[in-house]
Amino acid sequence: MKSTGSSWLKFGLFSVGLGQSFVFVIVPPLARDLGMTEIQTSLVFAFSAIAWALTSASWGRASDRYGRRNIAMLGLIGYAASLVTMITPLFLVEKNILDVVFLFPLLIFGRLLNGLLGSATRPAAFAYVADNSSRDKRTVKFARLESSFLLGTVAGPLIGGFLILITKETPFYVFSFMALIASIGIYFNIDNTSSHKKTIEPSEKISWLSKSIWPFLALASIASLTQASLLQSIGFFIFDTFSYLDDLPIIVSMSFALLSISTIVSQYLFTDAFPISNFKLLIYGSFLIMFSYITMGYFSKISIYFLSITINGLGAGMLRPALSSALSLSQTPENQGSAAGYLGSVYPIGHMLTPIIAMPIYAINPSFLYYFSSILCISLIIFIISHPIFRMNNENEKSTINS
Repeated sequence: MKSTGSSWLKFGLFSVGLGQSFVFVIVPPLARDLGMTEIQTSLVFAFSAIAWALTSASWGRASDRYGRRNIAMLGLIGYAASLVTMITPLFLVEKNILDVVFLFPLLIFGRLLNGLLGSATRPAAFAYVADNSSRDKRTVKFARLESSFLLGTVAGPLIGGFLILITKETPFYVFSFMALIASIGIYFNIDNTSSHKKTIEPSEKISWLSKSIWPFLALASIASLTQASLLQSIGFFIFDTFSYLDDLPIIVSMSFALLSISTIVSQYLFTDAFPISNFKLLIYGSFLIMFSYITMGYFSKISIYFLSITINGLGAGMLRPALSSALSLSQTPENQGSAAGYLGSVYPIGHMLTPIIAMPIYAINPSFLYYFSSILCISLIIFIISHPIFRMNNENEKSTINS
């Protein structure tokens, strides 16, 4: 039953990945065609990111108290509702049924549902896996959850591209229906377990500033900024640097596909087929990402750019599951949901800071942004090597394996 439950969680995250990637592909140009500005469109996603950051930790704590199943289901239902409430106003305005003046606030409302409710699935899913996996298998289990989401982000534009031939709304309704199917599967195949204990003293509870929490959040925040700045600059960078090439939109799509596929391959190789300790994954991953940004900024050949994107994905495939696993291994069972929620709350930080920090640097010189990201990665490596919690986590992991 636990194996079946995990499969439904993976399917749920896969469904979320489908919609998340396709929303970024279709909504911005469609909204612009209907009269919205680029700033308005970016604000729709910015509000959602803020809502996600503010609520993810609360949903993690809620899963500790009210059960993993209930919170995971709520997140999927909220995500499904957000897809429907985003595409419906666009459809109604396009058909002249709804006045365009209502489009902007309705899109914000629809995307806010994803930030407020959709943020519940991830911390509940990871907490459930933490509850039902041994310490030595934690990294590979988390990596498989991450891979399910990433597979969805790769498949989203492909499947959505076929479904959109029916109508523009079809992909959104199909993806939301898949999320609802996943929530039903979770309901029937996962016990509503909770690690909340009434006997736990308040002093044992964790917070943002707990010594077993904040180092991982700091690491995730910096990594989030480097990743978000890459994702939001890929299209600009390709058009600015390789303007002499043909079919630039295809090159942009290939870059995103390479990034996602190499991340998935990395997660399989270094957490499953040939597992490496979390400590080494964090260092190696940070180093590969640093190297990719240096080559990306220095060389202006498309072949080296594709190689840099691939190396970046390999590094991300090491870093993200190792970070989730290391944080989980540093917590007691009753705090798994809260810890996963805190971690989920900092991942949107990069998308919130990119317009403020990364894009002004890019405006000066595109290469400067990638050099800046490489410097951030160097700081990550120094932080991982120097902070005692990562070394202690490494020693505990070794002792678990040896025992």
